[in-house]
Amino acid sequence: MFSIEKWRNGEKWTNWAGNVISYPSEMYLPHSIDEVSAIVKHACQSGKTIRVTGAAHSFSAVAMPEHIAISLHNLRGLIAVNEERQEATLWAGTYLYEIGPMLAKHGFALINMGDIQEQTIAGAVSTGTHGTGVTLGSLSSAVQAWGFVDGTGTYQEHRRGMDDLSEALHVSLGMLGVLVKVTIKVIPLYGLHYVGARETLTNGLSLFAEDIRQHRHVEWFYFPGSETIQVKRMNAVAPVYQSEWNKKIETLKLQIVENGAFFAMSELCKWKPGLSSAMSKIAAANVVESEKVGISYEIYPSPRSVKFQESEYAIPLSQFEACLEEIHATFKKGTFNVHFPLECRTTAGEAGFLSPTQGRESAFIAFHMYKGMAEEPYFKWVHTLMQKYEGRPHWGKQHHLTAQTVYALYPEIEKFLSIRHQYDPEQIFFTGYLKKVVSIVSVISRIG
Repeated sequence: MFSIEKWRNGEKWTNWAGNVISYPSEMYLPHSIDEVSAIVKHACQSGKTIRVTGAAHSFSAVAMPEHIAISLHNLRGLIAVNEERQEATLWAGTYLYEIGPMLAKHGFALINMGDIQEQTIAGAVSTGTHGTGVTLGSLSSAVQAWGFVDGTGTYQEHRRGMDDLSEALHVSLGMLGVLVKVTIKVIPLYGLHYVGARETLTNGLSLFAEDIRQHRHVEWFYFPGSETIQVKRMNAVAPVYQSEWNKKIETLKLQIVENGAFFAMSELCKWKPGLSSAMSKIAAANVVESEKVGISYEIYPSPRSVKFQESEYAIPLSQFEACLEEIHATFKKGTFNVHFPLECRTTAGEAGFLSPTQGRESAFIAFHMYKGMAEEPYFKWVHTLMQKYEGRPHWGKQHHLTAQTVYALYPEIEKFLSIRHQYDPEQIFFTGYLKKVVSIVSVISRIG
C-alpha cells in the first residue's frame, strides 16, 4: 500500500516492484487544483518535466518522475453522485480500495474492478487498468468526464463524446495533463457469487469460448508446464455483505497461502531455479476449490504480497486458445524456469487511441517472474511471441515497445500526438521514457 511518509521523506522514488528507481529534484503534495496549476506553471518556467506518481504500481517507467514528482494523495474522496445519470465524480487521487465503500453508501458500485486495488483512480484510467469479463471494458471505458490541468496550467473539463479528445483521454498515460477529477459510470450496488475450481487445461480450452459467454467474469491461472488450471468464475447477485468472521477467515487463508506457502516456494525457486517446474506442478495440484458470496468490492480484489515483475499483453480473443497451446508446449520443453502462474482474462473491445483492446474483444495474458529471479530472457520470449499474436502490451507493465512498434500497433497514434501537443506545447508531461516509446518528431514538424 502507498506510504506517504516514504514518498515524502525518501531520497529516491521507486515503484512497487523495485525495478524502476529515480531521484526527482522536487516532490509536491498539492491540496487543490490551483496548487496543481501553480506546479505546472513552475515546470513550464523552469523547463522541467512532471510525472504524477500515483501508487507506483506500474512495472514500466510510465510513472517515473525525472524532475518533478506529484502525488495526488491529498486530492481524494467522493465529490458528487448523480443518481439520475448513475455517475460518480471522484478526486483523481482516490485509491481504488476507497471507492467501493464510498459508493455503497449511495447504493452504487463500480461496473468492474481488477484484482489489485491499491492504485489511484487516476493511474488506473490513465493506463487502461482492467478486470475480466468479455462484455466489460477497462476502468477507462467507464469514464464519462475528465477534469485535468493541461501543460499551460489551465484547468480543463471534457465530457466523453464521439470526438478525438475523448479517444485521446481514454488512455492518455498522463501525457495531456494532470488528471484531478474523474466522473465515472456506476451501477446499482450488487454482490458477486464467486466459485474457484481446479480443472484440466484440455477441458478448459475446449470450453473456453462458451464459458466466457456464460459468466460475467472468468479468470484463469495457468501453471507453467502443468496440465491443471485454476478457473475463477463470478456472477452478479443481490447485494450481500460477507460476515466479519468470513472476511477474517478469508484473510487468514490468503495470508497463509500468499505470504507463507507461496513466498517460501518462490524463495526456493530463486535459490534453485531448476525447481521451478516442480513447484509449479505442486502449486497446481494444491489449488483449493472454493465458493463465496459478498459485495462486489469485497470479492474482486486479492492481496499481492509476494513481489514480482510482470508483463501483460492483449491479443485478439479468437487467438487465445492457439496462443495458450503454444505457451504450454514451450513450458513442457522446460525452456524457462518459471513457477508463477500466468493470469488470463478477457475484456470487451474499446475505441481509445492508445487502448490495448482498440477495436477488438481481447484476451489478456499476464506473465510474472518472482522478484530477484532473472526475468529478461523469459520476457524477451514473451515479447517475441506476442508479436506473432498481434499483442498490444498493457502500458503499465514491462514491454519492449518502441516508436516503430507503437506506430504499427496503434493506427491512430498521430491523432493522439497531435492532440497531445495542443494540450502540452512545452512537453512538460513528456519524459525521456515516453519520448523513447512514442516518437513525436514527425508530428511536431508538421504541426509546428
